[in-house]
This record gives sequence, C-alpha cells and structure tokens, in this order.
Amino acid sequence: MSALLVVDGDLVTMGPDRAVLERTSIAVVDGAIAALGTAAQLRAAHPGAAEIDAAGCVVTPGLVDAHQHTTGDPLIRSTIPDDIDAQQAIFDWAVPIHSGHEPADDELSAALTAVEALTNGVTTIAEPGTVAHPLSVARGLSAVGIRARVGTWGWDAPGLPWSGPAAEVLGRQEQLLADLPSGGVVGAWVTLVGHDLASDELFTGAAALAERADTQVTWHLSPSDADGLAYAARSGKRPVTHLADLGVLGPRLVLGHAVHLDDDELAALLDSGTAVAACPGAYLRLGQGYTAASRHAEFVRAGGRLALGCDSHNAGDTPDVLRAAWLLAGISRDTAAGTPPLTAADAFAAATCAGAQALGFGDLVGSIEVGKRADLVVFDGTAPAWTPRGDLALQLVWGAPSGTVRDVLVDGRPVVRDGRVTTVDLAALREEAAGRRAALLRRAGIEPVPSWPVHPALVPGGTPA
Repeated sequence: MSALLVVDGDLVTMGPDRAVLERTSIAVVDGAIAALGTAAQLRAAHPGAAEIDAAGCVVTPGLVDAHQHTTGDPLIRSTIPDDIDAQQAIFDWAVPIHSGHEPADDELSAALTAVEALTNGVTTIAEPGTVAHPLSVARGLSAVGIRARVGTWGWDAPGLPWSGPAAEVLGRQEQLLADLPSGGVVGAWVTLVGHDLASDELFTGAAALAERADTQVTWHLSPSDADGLAYAARSGKRPVTHLADLGVLGPRLVLGHAVHLDDDELAALLDSGTAVAACPGAYLRLGQGYTAASRHAEFVRAGGRLALGCDSHNAGDTPDVLRAAWLLAGISRDTAAGTPPLTAADAFAAATCAGAQALGFGDLVGSIEVGKRADLVVFDGTAPAWTPRGDLALQLVWGAPSGTVRDVLVDGRPVVRDGRVTTVDLAALREEAAGRRAALLRRAGIEPVPSWPVHPALVPGGTPA
C-alpha cells in the first residue's frame, strides 16, 4: 500500500459536524483518506511515507465545479464581445467555433480548463456538454489529473447544427457511458443541451437512460426568461412545470441554472429532490437578470440541493468556484426580500460537500472524512490573504483566496505543488494554445476586432452620450 501524509494543517473538514481540526495530519493510502491524527501517530502507523508539510496552512476538501464547459470557449477566452446579447454570442460566435473544433482542439481545451481549475483548488468538474469529441475531452482531463464527468450534448430540435432524432441522440449518450465507465476518476454522465431544444421524447429518454445506467443527468434551463416564453408557446406551462408533468425531475437530475422560476416551479424542484447548479458569474456577465430573479437562496433555505458552477470561459470567465461562492453569498444579501441571505458557511458548503452531494458524489468526495477519496487543497496560510487568521468560513468565501492554493491532491495523487500543475508541460500547452487559437478562428471565419475603448464619452475630448 502506498501512503502519503499531509502533516500538521488546519483542516476544514466539511463533515456532518463541520469540524475544524487544528494541527491535524491526514494519512492517504491508495488514494483514500485512511486516518486523521497527530503527525506522530500517523508516522508511526506509516513509517517511511512521503510527506507534504502543511504546517501553518489551511486544508480543505477539493472544490466542486458542477457546471463547467471545457470546449469551444477556452481557446478563444476573452474574445467574444461583452456588448452583444446571448443569442449573438451563441450563434455568431459559439456555434462557428464549435463547428471548427478538431479533436485535438477539444483535448487541449479540456486540458487548459483542468489546469486552471486545479490551480484554483477545483478538483471535480462536471462537464455539462461538449459537442463533437467527448473522448478527446476525457483524454485532456485525464492527462492533467482532475476528477470529472464528461457529456456529449444532444438535441433534436429540427434545423439546428448537430441535431438528430431522439433515438440517435440517446444512442450517442449510451455509447459514451459505455466508453467512459462512471467508476473512474474521469467518467461519463448523460447530458442534453436542454432549454427548448429537446422533445418530450428526448427528455424522458435521457432520464430513463440515467436511471438504467445508475448515473446523473443534466441539462440547461431558465438562465434567462427566454425559456419561460418558449415553453408558454410550446405547452402553455412554465418550463419546470412541464418537466414535472413529464416525470423527469428527481434526485438524478442536475438542472443547470434554474434562475427564473415561479412558486410552483420552485416547489416542484424541492418536492422532487432535483439538484441545481448555479453559475452566478455567468448570469452577471451575460446580463440575465440574476439579481432581480434569483431564488437560489430561497431554494437552499427550503432544503434544496444546490451546487456551484462557473459555466464557460466567455461567460463565467474562469473556473474559480470560490469566486462563484463569493457572488452567491453576496447577491443573496442584496436581493430576495424576506429570505435570509446565504452565509459564507452556506456558500462554502455549496462549493464542497453540498456540491458533491448534488452530483451524486457525496459518498466519494466533498469532505475530509476517513474512507473518502483524498481530494484535498492546501492553502498557503502564510499569504497576505490569510494574515491574520480569522473565521475560516468567512475568510474562504469573502477573502476568495484562490490565489493562495499551494498544493492539490486528486484521488490521493499530488497534481499541484507550490502553485503549479505537475502533470503536464505548461509551456508546451501555452505554445500549442496560441497556434490552435489562431487556426480555430480562421476555420470559424471569425476575425476578432479590438473593442477598447468603444464609447466616445470614454475618449479624452469625446462627446458625452
């Protein structure tokens, strides 16, 4: 048995009792947390074990990103203009970019996403859908060493790129589940794009497939008010009400977004145990009415299963779950009169144990407990963000100390040491990304135009609006 000791850290366990254990060591054996105790106790039990010195550091469970796209955007990050609406961003940019992706682009995009996620302390990514090359995505994620679930998008709305009959879409999903068994560090789950782009047959088929395969299923719904308008025309019902009538809600479903909900929809999610992956950074970036419409705090306060996500690189902009937690808690304090706001402790739970439970990983990761897999983050407690040390929940969320991540373990394997991913050649990735970005934009027929500054009022001597 191979053993590794993480020695003398201050552990934020996120177990049922939310214990914080000072100057405590962790024994990792064959990828799992085997024991917690003093350094002397664990050294005696595991003589000669390798060690990571965590003295003066804060050690937490790995963070969970429950809605993180890994393809399309990473190679053109910070390129889609922020003065266009979501429909333009999708059809003028995202669709051509996805159409131009080669398998190697998907693999590199996924690797870049994983590298950035790990250096922000994110050890689990749930990919809510790539388009063409999911096995390439899985290779990129596996090479870097992050825990992940990968999906291949499906929709059967006529006249759209990559659309197909429901049976064909479900066949692709089933094949991916066979190619990537869910027992591995990188596995597959069932994904649909959702919105109003799936027939009732496809929705019910995807839910049934997830049940047969004993896995989770995800799709997008109601990040803006557009889905509400579409379903009013489609069935005369609200989107979640329509899904409830189909019988596809339930604890296997992770519903991406669910921002614009009425009372009946909120009740249907709570009654069914459906999980929600909230991506507050993306809603603000895309101007989707989050501060006015969000009921995520109310959902959590009523016992709802909420996880956090960071969406795509031209929406959430970076896979930084602590930033998402900051936004979740902050916006809840400034909205939803009558609903108690979410605290830092609530938001950090969504980033760890509650997020893992929402993905069906609650018995596997999300807390520092004996028997769970060793997905761990060591924050450098000597950094200015931790000086002086205060309440750890407050400091982890409001301090958003992603930049102080020093070491990261996934399944007991050190994948970040001293702030750098150790599993891949970062210089080679940077060089390849530059070349592939230019080639991808050419294939997509897109020539980015610098947009700064854009407004006459911002130019010295310009005319105010």
